Amino acid sequence: MAEFVIKVADERGHMLQQVENGYSVAEVRDRFTSQGYLVYWVKPQGLLSGSFSRSRGGKLKQSTFLVFNQQFLTLIRAGLPILNSLDLLIKRQRDNYLRQLLENVRDRVKGGELLSDAFAAQRGVPKIYTTTLMAGEKSGNIDEVLTRYVNFQRMTMSFRKKLFVSLIYPTLLVTVVTIMVMFLFTYVVPKFADLFESLDAKLPAITVFMLEVGKDSQKYAPVGLIGMALAIFLFWQWKKTDRGADLIDRVILSLPLLGDIRLKHQVATFSRMLATLLQGGLPLVPSMETAGGSMSSRRILKGILRASTRVREGQGLAGSLEEQKIFPDLAVEMIEVGESTGALPAMLNSVAEFYEEDVQTALGASMALIEPLILIVMAIFVGGVLISLYLPIFTLGVH
Repeated sequence: MAEFVIKVADERGHMLQQVENGYSVAEVRDRFTSQGYLVYWVKPQGLLSGSFSRSRGGKLKQSTFLVFNQQFLTLIRAGLPILNSLDLLIKRQRDNYLRQLLENVRDRVKGGELLSDAFAAQRGVPKIYTTTLMAGEKSGNIDEVLTRYVNFQRMTMSFRKKLFVSLIYPTLLVTVVTIMVMFLFTYVVPKFADLFESLDAKLPAITVFMLEVGKDSQKYAPVGLIGMALAIFLFWQWKKTDRGADLIDRVILSLPLLGDIRLKHQVATFSRMLATLLQGGLPLVPSMETAGGSMSSRRILKGILRASTRVREGQGLAGSLEEQKIFPDLAVEMIEVGESTGALPAMLNSVAEFYEEDVQTALGASMALIEPLILIVMAIFVGGVLISLYLPIFTLGVH
């Protein structure tokens, strides 16, 4: 038996990471899955300090991994054995991290491990990918499940790009406003303060207030920046705790507009993943656990874990999700129709498409309101600062 490091979540969403003895990655994963845990990953203990540790600082890029799978799928369809396909792709791979990862996978497959187990042992490989491979290995249709995974990744990346493009302009506006405000208070306002001191004139109250703010800003700017950086660091660490993540998630989901968009995005992601896994031949409960593990919302993750327990007990998917009150009513109704007609994967894809389009529409409408609001606030704020600074000059000109 060998030692494996396993990371799991229980039905309450609490994360656990520990060392377990086992015969293989698959055996350890199946053991904990049968006990009701959601398994995030299982890695051989030696991997954490072995030959592959030299690339720990790297990161698996989704776009590069997608290109690899497209090429891998093409070679398999052409009838090339898996090991020969891996050797060919390793030689042509320019991404250092992915090349080392593939070399480790090839060595494990040569040693007798299944392809899914070899990829599951690598850090950063999505669990939906290894689960999809495992389903393909069991059914003998690895090229078919890889096709579904590639299509899933294409749609997911396209959706994320659209979201990213929608957020570029408001992010730039907020950045420009922040830089402008910092420049005004740390440089422009102190210059005017020196000018007014040399004139020895009586200043309006608003100008005096603005000059004091400018002086304090220039004086305490370094301390403020350090304090802000420390606050961000502490917040980021607190966010990683169970209590912090739960509270932040609850606050975001309760926001009038942002919460609705986040919920619909999570529903679309879950539905798309679940449909892909079910089409690959994986049973419903493991598919729910795998798809639920990718949720960034802790509330939705815990709800899906509880729903998967109810499904394991014999209840339907729609009824289990409805009990948790985490999915919109329309999504539950569509899933119920898919269950009753025997076309659940197709209906889940329809749910994903509907809510992806809904998120795009809601995000576009939100940006259409937020962008002019940012411009108006910026104009009022900057205009007020400039008027307060130039008001004494206008008064001196009249006298």
